[in-house]
Amino acid sequence: MNTTPTTRPPEPAALPPDGQPVLTPREAWPRAAWQLEQAGLPPLLARLFAARGIRQAQELDDGLQHLLPPGALTGATAAARLLADAIEQGTPVCVVADYDCDGATACAVALRGLALLGADPARLHHVVPDRQVHGYGLTPTIVDLVRAQGARLLVTVDNGIASHAGVAHAQACGLQVLITDHHLPAVQADGQAHLPPADVIVNPNQPGCGFPSKALAGVGVMFYVLLALRAERRQRGAYDQVAQPRLDSLLDLVALGTVADVVRLDENNRRLVAQGLRRIREGRMQPGVRALFHAAGRDPARASAQDFGFSLGPRINAAGRLADMGLGIACLLTDDPGQAQDLARQLDAINRERREVEAGMREHAENLLDDLMPRGDIPAALVLYDEDFHEGVVGIVAGRLKDRLHRPTFVFAKGQDGLLKGSGRSIAGFHLRDALDLVAKRQPGLLLRFGGHAMAAGCTLPADGVERFRDTLLDVAQALLAPATLARRVLTDGPLAPEEFSLETARLLEAQVWGQGFEAPLFCDEVDVLQQRLVGGKHLKLKVGLHGQAREGIWFGRTEPLPPRTRLAYRLAQDEFQGQARLQMVVEAAG
Repeated sequence: MNTTPTTRPPEPAALPPDGQPVLTPREAWPRAAWQLEQAGLPPLLARLFAARGIRQAQELDDGLQHLLPPGALTGATAAARLLADAIEQGTPVCVVADYDCDGATACAVALRGLALLGADPARLHHVVPDRQVHGYGLTPTIVDLVRAQGARLLVTVDNGIASHAGVAHAQACGLQVLITDHHLPAVQADGQAHLPPADVIVNPNQPGCGFPSKALAGVGVMFYVLLALRAERRQRGAYDQVAQPRLDSLLDLVALGTVADVVRLDENNRRLVAQGLRRIREGRMQPGVRALFHAAGRDPARASAQDFGFSLGPRINAAGRLADMGLGIACLLTDDPGQAQDLARQLDAINRERREVEAGMREHAENLLDDLMPRGDIPAALVLYDEDFHEGVVGIVAGRLKDRLHRPTFVFAKGQDGLLKGSGRSIAGFHLRDALDLVAKRQPGLLLRFGGHAMAAGCTLPADGVERFRDTLLDVAQALLAPATLARRVLTDGPLAPEEFSLETARLLEAQVWGQGFEAPLFCDEVDVLQQRLVGGKHLKLKVGLHGQAREGIWFGRTEPLPPRTRLAYRLAQDEFQGQARLQMVVEAAG
């Protein structure tokens, strides 16, 4: 019997956000909503989709036939030829993965997909960098591990676009190199992108690539390479259109990696995720994915994108943070349900340990904030370092502090090589990777390595470099961040009509694909606070008056009481408790 509320997001911030956020309604598009209603959508969904930029019902058609064509992705056709030759010639292939969920799923998709398309499984290998031993990406040391596997073709997934030394070493050793990645390439002093000398590069964010979806995750890039490879093999006569292998069997992995990497769910990514969710809800998934649902206490028949981001993804990521990502990849690769269950249990245990490490480190980091903000003034950017910080969870802690204080945040830990390894998270309006580029230009030699995206980035500093980095990043942030950007703003979807406040509405919303750039609905209403009490010592349980009725609510991670009348931003969710479904407001902000 399940007695745990199923709507709880994982590990909420220990403290509520400082200051009142600005609750801002999304821009309404009545005509677009009307057109979507005319196409048959329920009025609420029509309003929500229109507020997220949907103008025509065709944009919501998640059929695979509407996916962007693989030929539009620069390098995909050349990669297909390279891989098709390797399959025909029996060339040993080694996939070099990354140590997060995107990299793990991309590795599993690569190995499963290549086998589906005719590669000899005995000639397929993979290696995964150890975060603390090898660092990030394709390093010369990793290349030597590939050579030890006997491979002649090296394929990166979710990494490699900035691995100049590693690629050069691989080619000097006689290896062919195929890079599949989605990160931004390094930039030279003249502002031009600097690409490594690989045989083929497939990356929607490389110069000259006109692929419309720049938001593909690493697993999405690899899936597209497989689509191109299937077409190439078909053209060479390996099979016809009817008998060709079904790559849609990999979409549960593609969906998991896409959501877990928090890439923007544009139209193309939403199709990939929707198709993966459909397969899972129908019971068609890899044994490892099924086992991870079980370990997380989630029901695959009701799978949602939130499950990927908050339940399955963290369990896979934990292996790369505290142990060996090989465990995560093995879980996704095995076809033995018993072995999958065992591996999922191990991943769950590692994730529990990760939570404990993170909780202690976050508490310590919050204490350090008192030294940075003696008068309570929050600087434009935050940089934290302590010798006791764990390298594996710096990114998570940076994200928690960023959410709490609404500032770009970097957290550093000392690596085994004595260098400082930092991970940063940003806010809208501050491109973190570009900010690092400015820091590198203003302090030559300070950033030994760096890379990333607008909202997340990482870098490596010398052991004595954190003060210079903090001062320079703060200067950059003060120059680029306008006061309006520093105000925490929460976008809402306005009030929910009384007739829409129902379990049916909650189930309708849960069935949709929401995520980064296509956020789940957050409604906003004035309420009377009838009752409030703490549960579990850190969550505020509420009973509020809304629409003339008493409604149940909870605010995870909130300990401060609310005034008798307030405006709440909340998600509508169904909570299962002792086998009964109940409607609940999950509060995220007040203002």
